[in-house]
Amino acid sequence: MPTDTDTDTATGTANPAAAVVAAVERTLALARTWLAWDGRPRLADDGERAYTPHKAIRRTADHLVDHLAQVEALLAGEPGEDDRWHGSAVTTEADRAPFGEADLAEAGQRLRRLARTFELRYRAAGPAAWDAPRADAWTLRQIADHLADPRYAEQVGDLS
Repeated sequence: MPTDTDTDTATGTANPAAAVVAAVERTLALARTWLAWDGRPRLADDGERAYTPHKAIRRTADHLVDHLAQVEALLAGEPGEDDRWHGSAVTTEADRAPFGEADLAEAGQRLRRLARTFELRYRAAGPAAWDAPRADAWTLRQIADHLADPRYAEQVGDLS
């Protein structure tokens, strides 16, 4: 829930991480329809990658963790760690498991906590940090904008 500290009162600029929270809520809205999943992976928009409900949740969580680590490294003035796995190209056996109520509840808890951590981290960093140049890296606002796309969940889509 946004508070007065989520907006820079001088400029009226909202915390960019609010978009991350909204993307997680969109992901979870789609995930509520996945209880009806028929067990067949969905081919992604690129025509090359397969997505299942569990993979979409896994990739969403991994994506948030990866960029949270990037944000922390940027704020600390340290180099980030490269992604050497490229997990969206991999579909594991666990990704193929049925998706039930317990999975939905767990996803909600995990993804909401991660989104809230982003929101709080951006609040703590403050509005001056959101658009500060970061050498060759994205700004914090650009990272939040990138995460505002619930693309992994959209690959599975609405199954209602």
